[in-house]
Amino acid sequence: MLKSMGAVKQAIPAEIGGETDVAMTERVATAQAVAGRKVLPIVEGVVLVAALLAPLVLQDYLTVFATRVIILALFALSFDLVWGYAGIMSFGQALFFGSAGYGVALLARDLDITNIFLVLPAGTLIGLTFALLLGGFLLLGRHPSSVIFVSLGTLTGSYAADRLARGWYYLGGQNGIPSIAPMTLGGYEFSEGPAFYYLVLGILVVVYLLCRFLVRSQFGLALAGLRENEQRIAFFGYKAQHLKAIIFAIGGAIAGLAGSLYAFHEGFVWPNMVGVVVSTQVVLYVLFGGSGTLIGAVIGTVIVEGVSFWLSDNYRDIWPIILGLLLLLVILFRPLGLISFVLGERERVGSFGAKSGEKRNAAP
Repeated sequence: MLKSMGAVKQAIPAEIGGETDVAMTERVATAQAVAGRKVLPIVEGVVLVAALLAPLVLQDYLTVFATRVIILALFALSFDLVWGYAGIMSFGQALFFGSAGYGVALLARDLDITNIFLVLPAGTLIGLTFALLLGGFLLLGRHPSSVIFVSLGTLTGSYAADRLARGWYYLGGQNGIPSIAPMTLGGYEFSEGPAFYYLVLGILVVVYLLCRFLVRSQFGLALAGLRENEQRIAFFGYKAQHLKAIIFAIGGAIAGLAGSLYAFHEGFVWPNMVGVVVSTQVVLYVLFGGSGTLIGAVIGTVIVEGVSFWLSDNYRDIWPIILGLLLLLVILFRPLGLISFVLGERERVGSFGAKSGEKRNAAP
């Protein structure tokens, strides 16, 4: 269809102005595409440089806060994959985040396992397992699942996990599991500070690059089509529900990794980590920054958490109201998030296949 649309676009100026207009149109389109592709790497580079330099200029308590924000950005990345690229509105993303946190907390408390090469893979596997179970139930039925069904199903799962954690004495009940031992690497303990900050930043960068590769691959092209028109993707022969289940599981694994890091950074886990509040919170991160871009989820998390921190310190009585109004204004006037100020719709979807210049060179 894209080829036919391109042929139509080229045919119109050819009839009107001849081959010169065709060449000019192609050059303008190519220049616009190249210019658009330059925006995203610049934004990503600026964010990365700012993150690398942050501990050098921030006070110690702000470095601890920034570490928490980066972990939450990793969590937001998992939701952006699920919703921004596959169109799955999951109100239960905290289920995978908190379950992994509880899992590594139990490993540290009961088995004295805190090695980073054991607890982080374990947390990732816990998130993946829960996502496979819930995704298999909600997405792999005989008939395609509606958005409302999946949304309510994930919301119910998160709420049930919250009630289970609050009522299970083995998990600490309302108080959760406190005083988790620090994560270790050999004889080194990762405590709050620059070392933990750069650890989670490195993990975020690696996961981000893997996600970027995924969404720019052929699989990512199928996901983009799935988000825009699921029925047409199914008509082309893709198993849409299987694609959704795969990306849902990948998002759960990333959320589990983030939950593991969060548990060791905070030193305790509590029922809210698996509940509806945190599930809604990550939705706001992505809405504010911009869905379907990956970097928008990171920027949204940083801004929402930063503004919340500043407002709660200066306007202690009314800061939730102010924050809610700001979020409402952004959603009303910039539905695609703050990233839409600098990122066009074409780059949000991405470029796939050969460039027009490559096609002309390949033509006989």
